[in-house]
Amino acid sequence: MSVKTETHKFKIRKEDTVEIIAGKDKGKRGRILRILRDKDRVVVDGLNLVKKTQRKRGNTDRGGIIDIEAPLHISNVMIVCKKCGPTRIGYKAEGTVKERICKKCGEAL
Repeated sequence: MSVKTETHKFKIRKEDTVEIIAGKDKGKRGRILRILRDKDRVVVDGLNLVKKTQRKRGNTDRGGIIDIEAPLHISNVMIVCKKCGPTRIGYKAEGTVKERICKKCGEAL
């Protein structure tokens, strides 16, 4: 029995500025560090911090409790346009090149 794996095409890319629209950090903005396509999640810089215990690895390394960014579901973030704020993404085809545009103002993202 084979398991069919789907790969989703996300409209959001690494280094995009996003705003969190649900959860404990609702309303905060940050930059996307990583996209986890298989789990439909993104990691946002400095947001959704959780505590993690770190084991001491060497003589110079200290162990302890550290804060790391946990992944958020892609549905809980919204891309931010420089002109009009949080918005949805549309596409405009210029010949063979497809570019992302803001649905509110039409500006290129």
